[in-house]
Amino acid sequence: MASPAHDPGPALDQDGVRLTVDDAIATVTLTNPAKRNAQSPALWRALTEAGRLLPGSVRVVVLRAEGKSFSAGLDRQAFTPEGFDGEPSFIDLARGGDAELDATIAEYQEAFTWWRRSDLVSVAAVQGHAIGAGFQLALACDLRVVADDVQFAMRETGLGLVPDLTGTHPLVSLVGYARALEICATGRFVTAEEAVSTGLANLAVPAEQLDPAVRDLVSAVLAAPRDAVVETKALLLSAGNRDYEAQRTAERAAQGRRLRDLAGLGE
Repeated sequence: MASPAHDPGPALDQDGVRLTVDDAIATVTLTNPAKRNAQSPALWRALTEAGRLLPGSVRVVVLRAEGKSFSAGLDRQAFTPEGFDGEPSFIDLARGGDAELDATIAEYQEAFTWWRRSDLVSVAAVQGHAIGAGFQLALACDLRVVADDVQFAMRETGLGLVPDLTGTHPLVSLVGYARALEICATGRFVTAEEAVSTGLANLAVPAEQLDPAVRDLVSAVLAAPRDAVVETKALLLSAGNRDYEAQRTAERAAQGRRLRDLAGLGE
């Protein structure tokens, strides 16, 4: 009898984040359901490290979370004078200089930026609450599949803060300025139905169908040639920063590269 295949185990498993890799698919899982996957600087550093550890074989990254909630947002311990063990409290950060504060927030943001790399397609599987930093983490991904019990909310404004974990750009791009402002200023919940109708989510399914729906979407993405997907994603990501004629030029250049590659004439 053949011996079972070797399971290398997770590539990363720390601070509420687990990364597993299966050839072209990587899965990043939030693993602290007891605290509704509340976020902290340690979790953000683990997310950043997960992005750095991805091997070149990975084409799709799935972001998911254990438990009933995707992420309830920032751990409220951040607002206490003590903060997190081994971390400067937010109060301490506020007392520091502008350059130090800017550098610290930039470091936090790194956990939210790599999901849009042009060589990857990232898919968030979102159930239950996705609040504040949880909402922004889902927005960091290219695509979102949600359970019908999902509740998005941006609560930073109600706390006297602003959404600063890269969520404002994709939110406005998806739903427009007026709706984005209303969602952030009121802190209200966005349900699955509204998420799909406004473009926040690609698909909503019953909670028990969330994982199968994500698998189907991932399979469909992987069915297309990798280079074509990479070129197309790069074109779409840059479309908002170009005028019509510049985008036409970019399309021609990208298609030229694809045709040369298909003909075996690539560099």
